[in-house]
Amino acid sequence: MSRFFPFQAGLMSYDLNFWRYEDESAAHDHQAVYERLSDGEFVENLREIPVDEIMNRITEVFSALGWTTEDEETWEGESGAFQIDISPQFLRFDCYGMDGEAMNQLIEIGTGFGLPLYDPQVYTRFGLN
Repeated sequence: MSRFFPFQAGLMSYDLNFWRYEDESAAHDHQAVYERLSDGEFVENLREIPVDEIMNRITEVFSALGWTTEDEETWEGESGAFQIDISPQFLRFDCYGMDGEAMNQLIEIGTGFGLPLYDPQVYTRFGLN
């Protein structure tokens, strides 16, 4: 499995964020968009994301890996835990004690739906390639 970003081992928590602009080629203030989406705000010029399909894919992937969930939004496994925050515009994974391989599974889910990763820990939005 390839790594999409250099995971910083040893961190207690890490969040992974995904959204898609109507025009990906235009200049955007990714940090400002991230902050607004994290506050639950609607942001103009973002595409809607397929919430149900994403949730189904998370369940498919992590159930097959032996992870468990009580409420479909919080998952636990041998390599940590994560919580899902999802809206029609925004997908966020809050990861706790997870290793890079498990986090890359989450990244592959987000990018698999055409949603580039934004990493606010390093203020970087990664492309899909």
